[in-house]
Amino acid sequence: MRTLLICVTVLLFSVASFGQNILRIKVINAETNEPLPNTSITSKGTDPGTVSDNSGEAIIRLPGGKRILILSHVGYETNAVSVEIPFRDSFLLVKMQPKEEEEEEVVIQSTRSSRTIRDMPTRVEFIAGEELDEKANMKPGDIRMVLTESTGITTQQTSATSANASIRIQGLDGRYTQILKDGLPLYAGFSSGLGLLQTPPLDLKQFEVIKGSASTLYGGGAIAGLVNLISKTPKEEQELKFHFDVTSAGGLNSSGFYGKKFGKTGLTFFASRNSNSPYDPAGIGLTAIPKFERYTVNPKLFFYITDKTELNIGANITTEKRTGGDISYIKENNPSGFYEFNNSDRFSTQFSFQHHFGKCSHLTLKNSFNRFQRSLTLPTYGFSGTQKGTFTEATYASHGEISEWIVGVNLVTDEFKEIQLTSAPLRNYNQLTAGVFVQNNWKVNEKFRLETGIRGDAVKDYGFVLLPRISALFKFSSKLSSRIGGGLGYKAPNIFTEESERQQYKNVLPIDIDANKLEKSYGVNADVNYKTRLAGGDVSFSINHLLFYTRITDPLLLQPDGSYFRFNNVTGHIDSRGMETNMKIGYSDFKLFLGYTFTMSELHQGNSKTESFLTPRHRLNSVLLYEVENRWKVGLEAYFFSKQRLSDGKTGKSYWITGFMVEKLWDKISLYINFENFLDARQTRFDSIYTGTIANPEFRDIYAPLDGFVINGGIKLRL
Repeated sequence: MRTLLICVTVLLFSVASFGQNILRIKVINAETNEPLPNTSITSKGTDPGTVSDNSGEAIIRLPGGKRILILSHVGYETNAVSVEIPFRDSFLLVKMQPKEEEEEEVVIQSTRSSRTIRDMPTRVEFIAGEELDEKANMKPGDIRMVLTESTGITTQQTSATSANASIRIQGLDGRYTQILKDGLPLYAGFSSGLGLLQTPPLDLKQFEVIKGSASTLYGGGAIAGLVNLISKTPKEEQELKFHFDVTSAGGLNSSGFYGKKFGKTGLTFFASRNSNSPYDPAGIGLTAIPKFERYTVNPKLFFYITDKTELNIGANITTEKRTGGDISYIKENNPSGFYEFNNSDRFSTQFSFQHHFGKCSHLTLKNSFNRFQRSLTLPTYGFSGTQKGTFTEATYASHGEISEWIVGVNLVTDEFKEIQLTSAPLRNYNQLTAGVFVQNNWKVNEKFRLETGIRGDAVKDYGFVLLPRISALFKFSSKLSSRIGGGLGYKAPNIFTEESERQQYKNVLPIDIDANKLEKSYGVNADVNYKTRLAGGDVSFSINHLLFYTRITDPLLLQPDGSYFRFNNVTGHIDSRGMETNMKIGYSDFKLFLGYTFTMSELHQGNSKTESFLTPRHRLNSVLLYEVENRWKVGLEAYFFSKQRLSDGKTGKSYWITGFMVEKLWDKISLYINFENFLDARQTRFDSIYTGTIANPEFRDIYAPLDGFVINGGIKLRL
């Protein structure tokens, strides 16, 4: 009997063995044809499956008939392969397609093109999604942190006690950077010194940055580049978010955002309150962070009139009271103390109408009105005025598969009226610019894209400006690409610059339209991009290297004129040149970002050249992020700034800024704590910020942080 049972068992195993067929599989990278080890291979209804070896090969036993194999690998698209068993060839070759990087899916608005970022010749950098959300943890009240930690961009503090700041791109003064919101210029001129500080990030979907001359796209003022703040739009599913934050420096930040579509209509609504107590970590009696209280409300309505027609109407309202200076004056009302009041009110409107003609063309109308009122008061001086500006634009776009055309006209007004508070001449001005532009994007072939454009601007009192530009994209392979581009730019003169802001416009004479003229520029940049996967696809690696050069002729400088200061177009030119390198490495839940910027900015006059103030030649960025999706975020960062030349002839010291952040996420809530600048890098630790007495200080250049080590933590709700 035992012998019979053994024979039956052997027979059954033999039948099962003959019913299984051996399939040999080889898995490779679809782009490089390199073997792909550690690929998981399974078939429904069979054993758990197998994994490819170091040569990308695997063996799996399958019953006869049609089978579906599922192949998966970290960083690659999951592949489903249908195969008939038994398989007649010696092995089955399967090619795995690497997943596209996240940035390929982001829609870029600043170039007005319908092309995806991978096919766009103009070099555009963007900050969106989780990265933007992480930066909001560090400074939920404004957007300085988002921009400061990008290569090639710095935020230059222009007031020692009130923390006013401007954006610098590639070593050029803040007035050469154009700041837009949804393509509308709302932060120019008088409002530029506070624009960064009055823009919370919660209602923003993404930042888009174009470095180098972008005047052809949006007119004067974009010599160094532009920053476009893109607002969130309503979705079918309700979006309701709240963000509450408190800091060890006495700061309180609260904001909320709501967005939803209701059939043919939609709504977004953002509101925030931000405040800070006067903060003096150095104990010198002056505020590193001023006392302030700010309220912001941004409602926006969306009307989906038909499937082809959309209308958006919005408003931005901000009011703020900001007091910096002597701590004893602010807290105890010391009558002899130094103070700096900045009281401001901003109101702006946004209007956008778009109608599609079929699938490939549309008409867009845009308009904005901006009113900014600011009162600046010091113990023996005051400066107050109102800036009003409008922007109106009409564009028609035809988006063909091979060639894309965009044509448009716009009208820009900028008026400033000063309230007479001193005996100095009023700095009033009224500028009017009418422009027309044409842009073409041409897909020459699969490996070459060409973008060309030309703008003509008629600038009141300063004549006509013609601005051509060209950009090209070379796609050498799926891993390697390069962009090169250049164009002309200009900037109409006004008194609102970093130089005049630093001295609170005291004794600054008005612009002379008979003597002053446009600053004009040309710029070029070229980059190379390489991305691949290493270690069998487990490690993602990408690198971008950029070379840039910008030259500004007839630069406008603030120079002494007796007891006053006058803006003069000096003979000579400013040039800024350098390079940026960005590297990104990803492995499992870890991401490492490394960046380096070299910048040399100089004023050339005759045979002499002078290095620009407050421009570090070398800067390093490094961020290590650990993220378990929807559970944990941990970030460690370090930024190095080399020595900078100061306006008093001295040289500022080099320094590191470090930070550490932890965030715990649940489905509807997240908690975080951030240790910003935990090595306490402060200019007041290794240098002075003023000369004279605290009652009548003469402030020096601010080239390093003043607030030092600050801890902030908060809660974010997603309802």
